[in-house]
Amino acid sequence: MLLRQLSLINYKNFESKELVFDAKINCFVGDNGIGKTNILDSIYHLSFGKSYFNPVSSQNIRHGSDFFVIDGTFEKEGREEKIVCSLKKNNKKIIKRNGKAYDRFADHIGLLPLVIISPADRDLIIEGSDTRRKFIDGVISQSDKSYLQNLMNYNKVVSQRNALLKYFAANRTFNTDTLAVYNEQMETYGTEIFNKRTSFLEAFIPIFQEQYKSITGNTEDVSLSYNSKLKDYDLLTLLNKNLDKDRALQYTSVGVHKDDLNFEISNYPIKKFGSQGQQKSFLIALKFAQFHFMKSQSGTTPILILDDIFDKLDEHRVSHIITLVNDENFGQIFISDTHADRTESVVKKIHQSYKIFKL
Repeated sequence: MLLRQLSLINYKNFESKELVFDAKINCFVGDNGIGKTNILDSIYHLSFGKSYFNPVSSQNIRHGSDFFVIDGTFEKEGREEKIVCSLKKNNKKIIKRNGKAYDRFADHIGLLPLVIISPADRDLIIEGSDTRRKFIDGVISQSDKSYLQNLMNYNKVVSQRNALLKYFAANRTFNTDTLAVYNEQMETYGTEIFNKRTSFLEAFIPIFQEQYKSITGNTEDVSLSYNSKLKDYDLLTLLNKNLDKDRALQYTSVGVHKDDLNFEISNYPIKKFGSQGQQKSFLIALKFAQFHFMKSQSGTTPILILDDIFDKLDEHRVSHIITLVNDENFGQIFISDTHADRTESVVKKIHQSYKIFKL
């Protein structure tokens, strides 16, 4: 899959920008704050219908303007796919595929597989479980529409159950039968989500460990494991066991919306015991594993975005990454860097066609 052309109007710091891309490697170089990452984010926006860095859509409109338009022409399996994403202040965002607007954004997910690697990924290590769940859900949802639907249904039921718990507390009342309706729905959707996550990680973890070894060139022992109370109890049992707690807290304290991923190096949490270089290699391996998993599931080579990834990596690790992306398994790649000379020296080693855009 390729992105041939990109047009931006009033997107972040760009009033107007037209770009035509190389089929293999495209590099954006320039000082910090000039808009390199904004161009990469606009490509992500076309794939996922939202910004990777700022989920508040209206804040992606250029200061002083009242709308933005991102227009991309892709080539996928020999067909042209024209995707336009636009937003006007105080209106709903519109995503059009070949001139026709989507009724549901969820229908667009998975059409344009894409993986982004960015310094912002460090949140996967340092932030709470919500960030890691979003990662795993995002990977599975790209190739499994039923998973995405189950997830949306489950989250809606949790919100309704939470509202009911608040209502009970405010009105000093309680109705077991009404709560049981939500419990059963949570159990139906939640069990399916748990099973899909479990199956996904069984396939994903070996790919991740292989990628980490390829990047680091050594035998550091890294692991990724799924932390869920559903491993020990079914969801209905968990909800019943925690009923008093939920009534006191006025929200649902157990379920797949509380699951987490454990990231470890040499059997210790990488958050506490991993060096900056080890953490960055861990995250790059995670995203490369995502790339290979998505490719195997979709049969389409995803676009790969490398946002400022050479920062904080020694030359040894950079050369390993370059060797990996030089592999024929990778397709179109977008890179940003503050050092034009470093970028050119790196991409020349890849022996692929490339374009450098100086901003």
